[in-house]
Amino acid sequence: MHADERRSVGVVALIAMIRMFGLFALLPVLSLFARDLENATPMLIGLAVGGYGLTQACFQIPLGALSDRIGRIPVIVGGLAIFAAGSVLAGLSESIYGLVAGRLLQGAGAISATLSALITDATRPEVRTKSMAVFGVGIGSSFMIAMVAGPLIAASFGVPALFWIGGALAILAALMLRLLPEIPRPVRRESWSLLPAFRPDLLRIDAYVFLLHAIMTATFVALPFLLHDRLEMPLTEHWKMYIGALVVSLGIAVPMIMRDHHQGRGYLIGIAVTLVIVAQLGLTFFGFSVLTVFLALVVYFAGFNFLEAGLPARLSVLAEDEVRGASLGVFSSAQFLGAFVGGLIGGRFLGQGRPTDVFFVCALLGGIWLALQGFGKIPRKDP
Repeated sequence: MHADERRSVGVVALIAMIRMFGLFALLPVLSLFARDLENATPMLIGLAVGGYGLTQACFQIPLGALSDRIGRIPVIVGGLAIFAAGSVLAGLSESIYGLVAGRLLQGAGAISATLSALITDATRPEVRTKSMAVFGVGIGSSFMIAMVAGPLIAASFGVPALFWIGGALAILAALMLRLLPEIPRPVRRESWSLLPAFRPDLLRIDAYVFLLHAIMTATFVALPFLLHDRLEMPLTEHWKMYIGALVVSLGIAVPMIMRDHHQGRGYLIGIAVTLVIVAQLGLTFFGFSVLTVFLALVVYFAGFNFLEAGLPARLSVLAEDEVRGASLGVFSSAQFLGAFVGGLIGGRFLGQGRPTDVFFVCALLGGIWLALQGFGKIPRKDP
């Protein structure tokens, strides 16, 4: 990457990282906090946890399309301001209704697609996968740090402190936009039509990211139960398993990402999906020791990390320049809808207390994906 490309990707990845920390840190503690609020019911607690994903899915497309017309930076600043307002509302709330409203408002600041579009504006197609890999690694690192820091902060200062931290980080992220070099504005379209963002080849990639995040969310609904109940690992030790597997998996994922960068071979998607399936089957049938679960997670993270970097890169290359923000908006909506559906799948099949049922269903979803993918049938647009 050129110097300006490295700077742009680094700044955008850091913005995404610190913004997502405020959300990820809530995951281990929010449902327990919501349970004790006034008027709390199981349905409202679930809405407090998952409502953010729903509004994210609703607003990714319109905000992505808006960024194609008025520019990326105004949309990002506006989205961060809305997110900060939602964090303040949730932090001040003493009832479940206020918490739900705050979470829904947080999600309305849906800028993931616009951040991805900003990276594509700032980079050449031949370094797009590498750029998205840096973006994805930043978010993954934020997730891992938040899983450790969130419970510690909540135990010391209370869960509302996490909302205030999230709001402050959103303001910091907006200020960091000043560190970006000059980035070409997207070509403005005269038409508001979004039909070019719904081409069949783009929708196919949207379906892939839906399945990827459905499998991921369902897996992490069930995995803590496997670690805690079957392997008898204390909750405070789970992060060590995740981080260790993630680090080792990079030895598989990074060479795949580099090979995809050099050759653009679609068959690598098929290999990555196969890794995800093998990992789910490993968790289903061999999840009886720390070693086998660790190895299964290494294989899973290898496939997941490649797909998390490669799918948005492929879509950004295939999408028309004038509707890249809208196309990435559809992509991000599919991603968040997949996470929401994955949570439902995880809860439904965990009902009997058997996490292995969830992993087997995830393996079946992976098999469906592999059949749809056909080992590399996505068309490629050469730069």
